[in-house]
Amino acid sequence: MKSEPSTLKTTDEAIGYLKKITRSIPDYPKPGIIFRDLTTIFQDKRAMGISLDLLISSLKDKGGKMLEFDKLVGIEARGFILAGALSGRIGGGVVMARKPGKLPHERISISYKLEYGEDALEVHVDSIRPGEKVIVVDDLLATGGTAEAACKLVKKLGGKIAKVIFLVELPELKGKQKLEPYDVDSVIVFDGT
Repeated sequence: MKSEPSTLKTTDEAIGYLKKITRSIPDYPKPGIIFRDLTTIFQDKRAMGISLDLLISSLKDKGGKMLEFDKLVGIEARGFILAGALSGRIGGGVVMARKPGKLPHERISISYKLEYGEDALEVHVDSIRPGEKVIVVDDLLATGGTAEAACKLVKKLGGKIAKVIFLVELPELKGKQKLEPYDVDSVIVFDGT
């Protein structure tokens, strides 16, 4: 277990701490890519708590008032971890945006393009009611295709996107540009893929 800093007095110190304990794996899954392994944050009680605190801060206005919302949509699979943990802290139902074939009830699906092919996400048709305010949550913003698909599912069911939040962002992959219609925030920004 990594040693914990004695005190974290500022947001910048907290973000620095999370960056420091994030495991960076060079040349994975292919040469030239630096994989940001967030399991080191998820398995560390203090780091997970700090992550949730920072994500919650991103949902407050400058006066400290919490954004109004009804549901958190967690994107498979690590988004489930964050959405569930956030729900435990701030309330709201949790909706799972899953890969095809994983949900047992009637569902809607949307396909999206990947760098090398196509994938899809699904949600149950009764998971979001028209007019419900939704926060979309995922661990990492890269190209933005998966988050964009999740947002489209929410809108297809009549939900309203209150905010889209990520623990980590890789800005050089320009995922935020795909999500321009939405209010998007990330806690940790790593330069370099």
